[in-house]
Amino acid sequence: MNSEVLTPVLDWLDLAGVAVFALSGALVAARERQTIVTMAFFALLTGVGGGTLRDMLIGAPVFWIHDPWVAAICLGVAFAAWFTPMKWWQARLIDFADGLGLTAYAVLGASKAMSYGVPPIPAILMGVITGCAGGIFRDVVAGRPSIIMRPELYVTAAALSATLGVLGEVIGLPREIVWIGATSAGFFLRAAAIRWRWSLPAFSG
Repeated sequence: MNSEVLTPVLDWLDLAGVAVFALSGALVAARERQTIVTMAFFALLTGVGGGTLRDMLIGAPVFWIHDPWVAAICLGVAFAAWFTPMKWWQARLIDFADGLGLTAYAVLGASKAMSYGVPPIPAILMGVITGCAGGIFRDVVAGRPSIIMRPELYVTAAALSATLGVLGEVIGLPREIVWIGATSAGFFLRAAAIRWRWSLPAFSG
């Protein structure tokens, strides 16, 4: 299948994920006392990084090049962050918002991959890449430890959402219910990991 199968629900998940990741990117630049141009660059890189990599891998048109809203949202979020005090953006609040963007983007990435004929297991991986890659790009460019190196669950939450999204589509459940349920499940796992520092066992060998 060469055409995208997106609905208003998935479109809203897409824009919500872009906005949240763009904000996290802008705030990283803000904490480093960078210029508005650098903040806008970090917002765009973080907001579209995962989706860009996904589209290149599945052979789809790069989504933000053909959608007039995506880049505008990223730049708008950067300007909003520039004109607000840093104290408004508490670290824990941003972590929870990032968790919502992570899981929403994972569902979106997996569903879009399925719509392009990608088999279920690679589609799940496309969901994980969509959710995680933008934050990885942000951290690498900023020269700080990657978010995936934190001890609490992060990639696991994206994988849970992507897996539930793909399973729901495979067995034919209503898509809107699957997308909302899969996003919520991954977000609750990520929120619990933030709140109680849940993590998987580390390699000890």
